[in-house]
Amino acid sequence: MRKPLSIAFIVRDPLPPARADVATLFGSEMPRYGVNTALVGQVGGSETAEWPAGGMYPVGSLRSRFAAVLSPLWDLRGLLRALKHIRPDCIQVRDKIASGLLGRIAAGVLGVPFVYWMSFPIVEGFEVRRDEFRGIKWLAHALRAAASRFVIYRLVLPKARHIFVQSEAMADWLAAKGLKRSRMTAVPMGVDAGVFDRAAVTPSLDPRLDGRRVVLYLGRIARARRSGFLLELAEGLKQEVPDALVVIAGDAASNDEMDWMRAEIARRGIGDHVLLTGWLPQQEALGYAVRAEVGLSPIPRGVLFDVSSPTKLVEYLALGIPSVANDIPDQRLVVEESGAGLCVPMEVGPFVAAIRRLLDDRTLSAEFAQRGPAYVSSHRTYAILGRIVAETYTKILPEATLET
Repeated sequence: MRKPLSIAFIVRDPLPPARADVATLFGSEMPRYGVNTALVGQVGGSETAEWPAGGMYPVGSLRSRFAAVLSPLWDLRGLLRALKHIRPDCIQVRDKIASGLLGRIAAGVLGVPFVYWMSFPIVEGFEVRRDEFRGIKWLAHALRAAASRFVIYRLVLPKARHIFVQSEAMADWLAAKGLKRSRMTAVPMGVDAGVFDRAAVTPSLDPRLDGRRVVLYLGRIARARRSGFLLELAEGLKQEVPDALVVIAGDAASNDEMDWMRAEIARRGIGDHVLLTGWLPQQEALGYAVRAEVGLSPIPRGVLFDVSSPTKLVEYLALGIPSVANDIPDQRLVVEESGAGLCVPMEVGPFVAAIRRLLDDRTLSAEFAQRGPAYVSSHRTYAILGRIVAETYTKILPEATLET
């Protein structure tokens, strides 16, 4: 592309970014095409870091109790700081509603395109949260959800030059709301091929894995994600595969959620059949992953997750781990295209049967293990996704051309 192409990018994620679809995609891949990004947002803690891909302008902290209210003002201040250093070719906002309106207005003032990046249906998340309350709290959350729905679907998305979405299912869902499908590009979750290379991972030496048929869940624990389902699977496997061990390699957003998970394990009497690791550095977590015979990716059906693009299934396939996933659209697509896993409804019986099939049929598992990395390397690495994003910018930004 033009050298350099500058994007002022307001993000919801804490700075410095940790998610691969920001850190890897925009930190490593976009600069290969001459695309620099000035990140604007709030820090997630006290840590600071450089952003060599264009500059980072954090204002405020997500740990503040007033973050939800002050975030647009902080983003305005951060954007003004960024504009002292760059003349952006577009303003892009990710998963923020009030700041999305701010970004649209700023783009209009500067005379540059406005682009929106939607990785999660935020408004629908607000509505789910609303229904967890009663009385005055319900009313407050209801007002927030209603205002957010009006802003995002009436004032922000219809005025965007282009919308990047998480999945083809999300694009179809937004098209059903009246937004033009031609103004959307799906950028599903991928992996960094250098990190998710089985040959580069050192297997865990945890003795608790020895002699066990390891079944792995790699990811976040949350009641909203129905993480208790993993324990139901452990109960089913306990009866049918006594030496099975369900390894849950991940943490929760709060201590309360982790305490709930530990209490459930104890209540169900499955402590010998579940290993809850808690938070692990990435390479250590991958060390547990490559000891697994089967990877699990159960994602609840519903408006929040049906349009998502879960990372864990792609990570399993990249590592050559035969997998069982349920039938949300993006996972079904990956399983069908890759031929490297089994797709079943998120029900205990079908999941346990699929796990048993992979544990019992070593020939089938070996075929899946071989197909997974090949599929990911040709469809879901950030090198490939980066090319898609870069080519999209050439279509939506004036005079942009690919730099190779």
